[in-house]
Amino acid sequence: MLSYRILLSLAAPGLALLLLRDRPFARERLGLSGASNGPGRVLQPTIWLHGASNGELASARPLIERLLARRPDLCIVATSNSRTGRTLVESWALPRVSARLAPYDYRWALRLFIGRWQPRALILIESELWPNRIFEMARRDRPVLLLGARLSARSAARWQRMPALARRLTGAIAYLSAQDPASMDRFATLGLAPERRGPVIDLKAFAPAARPDADDLNALAPLLPRARTLLAASTHEGEEAPILEAFARRWRADPQARLVLAPRHPRRAAQIAALIERAGLGHALRSNGGLPGPERPVLLADTMGEMALWYALAGVSFIGGSLVDKGGHTPFEPAAAGSAILHGPHVANFAAAYGALDRAGAAESVAGADGLSAALAALDGAEQTRRAACAREVLAGLRAEAPGPDMLIDALECLMGAPAPTPPAEKEPGNG
Repeated sequence: MLSYRILLSLAAPGLALLLLRDRPFARERLGLSGASNGPGRVLQPTIWLHGASNGELASARPLIERLLARRPDLCIVATSNSRTGRTLVESWALPRVSARLAPYDYRWALRLFIGRWQPRALILIESELWPNRIFEMARRDRPVLLLGARLSARSAARWQRMPALARRLTGAIAYLSAQDPASMDRFATLGLAPERRGPVIDLKAFAPAARPDADDLNALAPLLPRARTLLAASTHEGEEAPILEAFARRWRADPQARLVLAPRHPRRAAQIAALIERAGLGHALRSNGGLPGPERPVLLADTMGEMALWYALAGVSFIGGSLVDKGGHTPFEPAAAGSAILHGPHVANFAAAYGALDRAGAAESVAGADGLSAALAALDGAEQTRRAACAREVLAGLRAEAPGPDMLIDALECLMGAPAPTPPAEKEPGNG
């Protein structure tokens, strides 16, 4: 823990520069924005829910809505590491929900945030294991829940090199529901006690399908014929080259074929543009308002928050993070949009869902450019429609059989019990 706090102190000058560049949100990052527990003011009981960005927060929306319906006495402050995540929560316009950027993981910033909002519990979504955040809540006897928890083998190995910190961290988590059995096993290995383990629930399975912007959909649909459009969704480094190779073959056989390439990290756009050029393909850049066409069959979607649009436009979606060992991304979103699913061999994050889809012939695993090229050649419009309909049916069955968000709310209510007492006044803390 001392090493972590030293690292935070070393990072402070860089964070100060970020705050100078992002002054409108500096107060939020420092824990100074929002509700206050000033003299004479009584706060409505509040839950603090945190997700890294759009994907995590979108998966938590059914949980948020059900919690609001069951507990009209509660408010929620939802925090995110990104402005796009903050904007997403605001766009829902849900009653009694406030959107903020998360305070930095400095104890003094967290104490200011907690003092202003007085959250009765902290819900973390997926893999947001910020030590100070967890410890500051736990030491006030306010439960910390990690829901949809995900822990990769690589991350687990890193935590195992810090066994004392890992035990302390898992000891501060009051309740954990993993999104897959492998993640639960890894948390157990790190020291999570059996009585703190909840059922395995994939929150993304219950998230409502996002709706694309109607104007953008109407503008792009004539340029991207759905049965001939491939989406490469949330790709990682090492995946674009084989995808481009496979698509180039397809385009030479069918000049009306189109590719929407949406990287997981849009900041890699320049690197990916070079790969597109190397593959002998022209491209349009979404962030510049570029449009695909006969000479530019690739649309490089270097923007955030538009994945619902790309799924709606593509008859076939290759799901990234699966050709390289990143565990794969969700199949629920493309299935909801009616897009046929292709994926690579690395799908540990959604192993049960992809296994069921593959067994039913509703999705197909491919390896490298040759496998993707062969799969694309066999997916005409009719087969795309068949697979998409089958995928929706398979995933609906998995949702019906799985425990749902209400079980997680039961656990939260049990842990909260009586209202938490007001903590004693803090001494003026130092850095870290």
